[in-house]
Amino acid sequence: MPKFIKPSVLVLISGLISIPAILKAQDTYPITTAVPFLLIGPDARAGSMGETGVASDPDPLAIHWNAAKYAFIDKKMGFSVSYSPWLRQLVNDIGLGYLSFYYRFDDKQALGASLRYFSLGEITFTDNEGNPKGTYSPNEFSLDAAYSRKLTDNLSGAVTGRFIYSNLTLGQTVQGQESHAGTSFAADLSLFYTKDFYINRNDAWFNFGVNISNIGAKIAYTSTIEKDFIPTNLRLGPSFKYAFDDYNTISFNIDITKLLVPTPPIYKLDSLTGQPIVDDQGNQVIEKGYDPHVSVFKGMIQSFYDAPGGFSEELKEITYAIGAEYLYNKQFAVRAGYFHESAEKGARQFFTFGAGLRYNVFSLDFSYLVSTDQRNPLDKTLRFTLNFDFDAFRSQGR
Repeated sequence: MPKFIKPSVLVLISGLISIPAILKAQDTYPITTAVPFLLIGPDARAGSMGETGVASDPDPLAIHWNAAKYAFIDKKMGFSVSYSPWLRQLVNDIGLGYLSFYYRFDDKQALGASLRYFSLGEITFTDNEGNPKGTYSPNEFSLDAAYSRKLTDNLSGAVTGRFIYSNLTLGQTVQGQESHAGTSFAADLSLFYTKDFYINRNDAWFNFGVNISNIGAKIAYTSTIEKDFIPTNLRLGPSFKYAFDDYNTISFNIDITKLLVPTPPIYKLDSLTGQPIVDDQGNQVIEKGYDPHVSVFKGMIQSFYDAPGGFSEELKEITYAIGAEYLYNKQFAVRAGYFHESAEKGARQFFTFGAGLRYNVFSLDFSYLVSTDQRNPLDKTLRFTLNFDFDAFRSQGR
């Protein structure tokens, strides 16, 4: 059944996709950006480990979490397909599809590519009087290409280029202005460090990863409305893996993330009317915080000190995730994790579980999300990933 919605409201939906919290008080200040679908973890493996992936073992989905990992991947070529029904607690036809591919040229360098497609389902647009204006299927997608190279025997770096397309209103009139699809270009910069060693004569590995993603131009859907930041994001963290023997391995991951975009300030309000106070130039007067209307790079730097609540609020803008994976004979995996975001910044707090099975040239992973608040529309989210191993396929053909 199609959903009925005003075009102006649909533009706001995009800002809620990554922050589906149920706000319980007025003293909450979540950071919203355009195209938040870029932050959704697309795959079941990382999704079952609490959304951790910046330093986990390399896999075909590394281009989303940390493309620098491709330089250390032990296969020549791989391909994956992922799908996740999204916000099914609210609607039944929003979903994220993801394709990824990598090719390792030699022991030092590799290429990766991916396509991310996000559908908001079938929506019937209405005017201000509630009259239907047509049924459409808004969508967003991004195309990525990454180059990864070893810098030393233990360190690699990567650069990822990204084209972003967001068509939320399909040419409808929004607040008196003709709308259009928003487009942008962005880049990721990432590093990956890995070191193997021994504990009690058993193999062990320590990894550390850093990824700054979506460094790019602001985006707009009309010619007059001011452009919005895309979700530039800092992700970093360690990973530890230990092999008990030739068959049993366990790993632990930690991801720490922070949006590198300005925090909305608190504006002064007229004590009598409750309306915002404006200066001689027509700009709203800021009571606490900093002006968010800055350039992309200034916004990245400003994001570390501009929260209206000071340093304590800056700390609340950091999310934390932990994940674990048990692997048996490199064929069967069991995973679990936890993700935490401050209640004032979105309230995404959930546990994740999942498993993976490898059979010949294929491997299949799935994950399941359990929110600490059952009213959160992320609750019961499923993800599925199918990987194809070209190396195993070639070995079978011999």
